[in-house]
Amino acid sequence: MSRPPVSCPAVLISAPASNQGKTTATAALARWHRQQGRRVRVFKTGPDFLDPMVLERASGQPVYQLDLWMGGEAHCREMLYQAACESDLILVEGVMGLHDGEASSANLALRFGLPVLAVIDGSAMAQTFGAIALGLATYRPGLRMAGVLANRVGSESHAQMLRESLPGGMAWFGALPRNEAYGMPSRHLGLVQAAEIADLEQRIDQAAQALGRMSPALPPAVSFDAPELGMATNTARGLQGVRIAVARDAAFSFLYQANLDTLRELGAELRFFSPLSDTVLPSADSLYLPGGYPELHLAQLSGNGAMKAAIHAHHAQGKPTVAECGGMLYLLDTLSDVQGHAEPMLGLLPGHAALQKRFVNLGMHGVDLPEGALRGHTFHHASMDSPMTPVAFTQAQRQHGKPEAVYRSGRLQASFLHLYFPSNPVAVAALFAPGVTAP
Repeated sequence: MSRPPVSCPAVLISAPASNQGKTTATAALARWHRQQGRRVRVFKTGPDFLDPMVLERASGQPVYQLDLWMGGEAHCREMLYQAACESDLILVEGVMGLHDGEASSANLALRFGLPVLAVIDGSAMAQTFGAIALGLATYRPGLRMAGVLANRVGSESHAQMLRESLPGGMAWFGALPRNEAYGMPSRHLGLVQAAEIADLEQRIDQAAQALGRMSPALPPAVSFDAPELGMATNTARGLQGVRIAVARDAAFSFLYQANLDTLRELGAELRFFSPLSDTVLPSADSLYLPGGYPELHLAQLSGNGAMKAAIHAHHAQGKPTVAECGGMLYLLDTLSDVQGHAEPMLGLLPGHAALQKRFVNLGMHGVDLPEGALRGHTFHHASMDSPMTPVAFTQAQRQHGKPEAVYRSGRLQASFLHLYFPSNPVAVAALFAPGVTAP
């Protein structure tokens, strides 16, 4: 039985390039509209763990990823449809520049009929601001432009100059002043984690207040169609009654809400713990070690001998473990930070890793495992040496992309690949299910 379309004001916030202030603008819009009593849902285009942490604080709601390759159109359509049923406003933060990449923000906007709000850093320009806005709007036929928001503006007269440069009929959504109090601090993988920014609420409120002086209007309503119901992979209960211990703290925080939802929909019970401070694992059948920043907590991780023993005991009992990126680095013999300081880690996987000053690998990847094909992405600064023979290699979506190795030891699987569980819930169930012989 088909479900009728649902309409909801919605906009995709994009920019000419990265570092224009998309996250600050999206957070300010989410907070301002929330303060007006509206129910706001925010999504992030493409793979990203850090921006959503800020946007969740701004909106008060979980933030999910929209990626046509990683999750598929039906998955994205279902999330947008459900949000439209429950919300007064949908905001989608784009990735990089509006037209960058094969799975660009523009492609997503065109696929779902989302109008685009362009955030442009106007700090070093005048009339060229309007030329950039016009180019963004007309480069792809059929793209709807909701309007433009100027960021890092020097004064009211500067903002007026930028506004006057816009072509006729292009809406002005206001301006954010040049003010470090609004910005979000960054480190080597992107923004600093929301929990580490002591004055984050104040930053978001100040940005919302500055934007609210222009009383930004609601974007136009978008009609969202529902995908077909009854996909078998979404209704499988292959983890019914399985208890999964999930690492979650300052060192291991790269967790997609959609991944956690998938595990619960498969029937699993999730039990969170901290490798930094806990001395025992929760009573669990399987273990999930996601990515994060273990390199920033080397001494504390190395010194927690009780947790090391607990994870060794879990593995020795033949229980499943899935480790991704930072989770895999935690399993190695040693890990060193970018300054070259090394500490012993768990020693469950032979090998050593060292943080580099530049990205080692970045991009969308798929992998064919005995359990099934899965999709995800990789982004890391760590280089790794291990005598282990990989059981598989990922396939990079980007031409000439560098594959990632997948390692296994019994029921333990580890890789730099961040898996997106909704891409194949049945395969995910097989990875975490206890009592299954490793392929």
